[in-house]
Amino acid sequence: MLQRKWMALSVALACSTALDQARAATAYVSNEKGNTISVVDLDKMETVATVPVGERPRGITLSHDKKLLYICTSDADHIEVLDLESLEVIRTLPSGPDPELFVLSRDGSTLYIANEDNNFVTVLDLTQGVVATEIPVGVEPEGMAISPDNKVLINTSETTNMAHFINTETLEIFDNVLVDSRPRYAEFTPDGKEVWVSSEIGGTVSVIDAGSREILKKIGFEIQGVRADTIQPVGVRITPDGKTAFVALGPANRVAVIDVASREVQDYLLVGQRVWQLDFTPDAKLLLSTNGESNDISVIDVAERKVIKSIPVGELPWGVAIR
Repeated sequence: MLQRKWMALSVALACSTALDQARAATAYVSNEKGNTISVVDLDKMETVATVPVGERPRGITLSHDKKLLYICTSDADHIEVLDLESLEVIRTLPSGPDPELFVLSRDGSTLYIANEDNNFVTVLDLTQGVVATEIPVGVEPEGMAISPDNKVLINTSETTNMAHFINTETLEIFDNVLVDSRPRYAEFTPDGKEVWVSSEIGGTVSVIDAGSREILKKIGFEIQGVRADTIQPVGVRITPDGKTAFVALGPANRVAVIDVASREVQDYLLVGQRVWQLDFTPDAKLLLSTNGESNDISVIDVAERKVIKSIPVGELPWGVAIR
């Protein structure tokens, strides 16, 4: 009997430790209207600091060593670098006008930046802090993704309604794929075989074969009691095991859960108002959504597929990155 009680206690402690490790992370949220970054302690499940940055911060991403946060300050027309120990902006880097989203190369040396106002992707050399070149793309570029092998860069252009496939060695477009109206985000599957592109106004996610560039399927969404025109796919994240995709559905206030193999929607999770972007904790046990109109983030338990917490942040939260 004592042995059974000891084993039960050991299991309970192990589960508690695992949960603590899952939450021992920090989230950074860009607040588009407030010109701030909210720092969220995912152990305490609360915002612990608010950091002023440049005008209209949107896309954010971490350096590979997790020491720096790169920030698209869209109305300031540049990239800011936030030191995550001091929580101070330590560097300003050039970009084109109205940078919205970007992606970091696999070796951490280059930022590829979508500049919404001039129809270029800026290639920024982080070592030198200078623009290496600009790649002409479609009208209103936004979504950015890079293949696991670092050989292919994807840009989506909102008005041209295309996903542009770019060779990272030649920095030239080698193919264009027409998708539905207003593509906002692109995400490679972990094996690099597919690219998932969300189309906000079209209301779909296009699953593209990365090799042939053929559209394998367009995933649509139907939510009982929700108008079709409010179901607007934006942010997309796929679990590291490549089995499950999560899609933020904008004013529908839902995150869709999709089985990657079948490409079928399995569930809709109710989150805050106007859900925009998503990110996993490093262990992929939790998923966070930014909810622009309710000024909060929703914390989703990935395994249980349920929202477990809502955390207030700044005004009009847009992007999220977690270390």
